[in-house]
Amino acid sequence: MQADAPRAVRPSGSPPVPPALRSDPTLPDPRTLLLWVFAARVLAAAALLVGAALVWTTTPQLSFIVSVAVILALTLTAYGFWVVRIRNLSVGRIFLLAQALTDLCIVTTIIHVSGSLDSAFPALYVIVIAAYSLLLPVGIGATVPAMATLLYFTDLAILHNTRPGLGFWGQVAVFCAAYAVIAVLAARLREARAERHTLQTELRRVKMEADDILRHIRSGVLTVDGEGRLAFINPMAERLLQVDAARNTGLPVLDRLKVRSPELWAAIVAAIRHGHKVSRGEGLVQLEDGRSFPIGLSTTTFERESDERPSVTAIFTDISDLKRLQDLHLRAERLEAVAALSASLAHEIRNPLASIRSSVEQLAGGARADPDDRLLAQLIVRESERLSRLLSEFLDFGRVRASRTVPVDLFGVASAAARLVREHPDCGPDAKITVQGSTTILDGDEDLLHRILMNLMLNAVQAARGPADIRVTVAAARAADLPIGAGIENPVRLDVHDDGPGIPAELRDRLFQPFVTGRVGGTGLGLAIVQRAVEAHRGLVLVDSRPGAGTTFTIFFPARGSAEEAA
Repeated sequence: MQADAPRAVRPSGSPPVPPALRSDPTLPDPRTLLLWVFAARVLAAAALLVGAALVWTTTPQLSFIVSVAVILALTLTAYGFWVVRIRNLSVGRIFLLAQALTDLCIVTTIIHVSGSLDSAFPALYVIVIAAYSLLLPVGIGATVPAMATLLYFTDLAILHNTRPGLGFWGQVAVFCAAYAVIAVLAARLREARAERHTLQTELRRVKMEADDILRHIRSGVLTVDGEGRLAFINPMAERLLQVDAARNTGLPVLDRLKVRSPELWAAIVAAIRHGHKVSRGEGLVQLEDGRSFPIGLSTTTFERESDERPSVTAIFTDISDLKRLQDLHLRAERLEAVAALSASLAHEIRNPLASIRSSVEQLAGGARADPDDRLLAQLIVRESERLSRLLSEFLDFGRVRASRTVPVDLFGVASAAARLVREHPDCGPDAKITVQGSTTILDGDEDLLHRILMNLMLNAVQAARGPADIRVTVAAARAADLPIGAGIENPVRLDVHDDGPGIPAELRDRLFQPFVTGRVGGTGLGLAIVQRAVEAHRGLVLVDSRPGAGTTFTIFFPARGSAEEAA
């Protein structure tokens, strides 16, 4: 089946104004109607001037009076055009009545010149009455047929000295009937126009709100018609899918979606072909530069009688932050279990180890011990001391609790930790540690916060193995800085950045797991302790590292009432 020609689609995606609410060309607005009246008056005045010029020699006095009246009418017309068209000013009732009187005088002059009794032009009164019935309110508009009757009577009874008869009163009845009918219709038209204006205003407001929501929403919104053409895409969807709306709106887009996100493509195709909707689906977006990220998606359909297949709207969101948070929570649970096991094992091993060490020292100090025995005893004691230090770290790892929660200045804690790290043996003279920010208060355990900063700064110094530039930044965080779903109120942000070699890719996903280290001689518990200490404050720790470009640890703490009670 041959596809129809692409239909015009609004690039913004906003719903078009319904035809019933558009300006109706058969119902001109008051300004346009008044300009039409001015144009008709100019034509009538021009005809009178031509007529006056033709009979100038036979009736010069009448021609002069007609010419003066026409010039005055044209002057009022020019003034009215200047007010309505050029200055675009609002006109009042007195202005409209003056213009109506001018038109009635022109019509009366035409009737007088053509012969009042035999003239065919009294019907022009009806046109003038109809026009101003549309322009004036019902009560004020009744003045127009009254003025028409008075002028018509004056022309017959005074200027032509003719007694008004049945024909005159018939014309007056026509004037009144025309006014009554048109006035009622005009009132209804004005009400309809007011309602239409209200609807248009409301529609514009809704449209602006919809545009604003669609432009600033953090979810991508994509609409594909039944033929697979792109009907709408909001800015977030453009960024997530790297699809240019200006170049692709109205064109087939399914093939491109299939490359970008097979799951999103499959959901849209299933909705077009079978009407299947997706409520909570997941997929993956693969960008041209090789980056990829997970998305959560849902689809809905919209079908019109004129469409063979429904249009499909897909709403999708980058859920990388949610996935990361889930991994962080899972990691915290695993760390808690490992910490409990480590503390238990450390307690069970420490006492036998102390007994073994004491026994070996006694044997080595005995009179029967030879030099080889003493050497082996020294080796056992040295290794037992190392094992004892490792057990102490296990116990520290298991005892990470916020035992004393008080208001703490995080900037002051960072400055104090930086001073200690500068004096550490691993911190060489080429290592530069800078603490930036200002006083930042949060409720926390000062000892735990100090351990967090010490571990992160020492790790940065030890990873650099030489000159290092370490920057610690403390500041209040914005809500937009947090990952989606973090749920941290009044967040405080701590950044520890170094310009070292970065974290190897094989360690990055396991960085906070216990006993995982990239340093010879390390226990792999430092970052695990950092993770547990941050969790104890109901915080969140993130890491961003690139080979050769350094590493940044970002930690968010709630400013108030965050740390958990001691176990």
